[in-house]
Amino acid sequence: MADIQRLTTTEQWEEALRGTADKPLLLFKHSTQCPISAGAHDELMNYIQDNKSPAVDFSIVRVIEERPVSNAIAEKLGVTHKSPQAILIKDGKPVWDTSHWDITYDFLSQKLGKPAAAE
Repeated sequence: MADIQRLTTTEQWEEALRGTADKPLLLFKHSTQCPISAGAHDELMNYIQDNKSPAVDFSIVRVIEERPVSNAIAEKLGVTHKSPQAILIKDGKPVWDTSHWDITYDFLSQKLGKPAAAE
């Protein structure tokens, strides 16, 4: 299973962003009070659990509890905030983003590659 880093400070966010020069990052913005976000979170976690050697790193920010981090992400990337939201970042820039019901295991498999365990 791949790891997912929880971003709780802007310093952690800035470090994760710098890391995208070496490996792309899938950032998940999660609302802990939204049932749609809970469903998207489950889809992401299932994808991560099946992924033994991911081509990307994974991070999560809880948009209510870590509002300053969530705001810094939206400002730095120029991506309008949504939650739930998945953003793929490479070389410090957003490659694509999606939100709500579009965040599914199948969508992640199409965009990031089918997990090795699922092949």
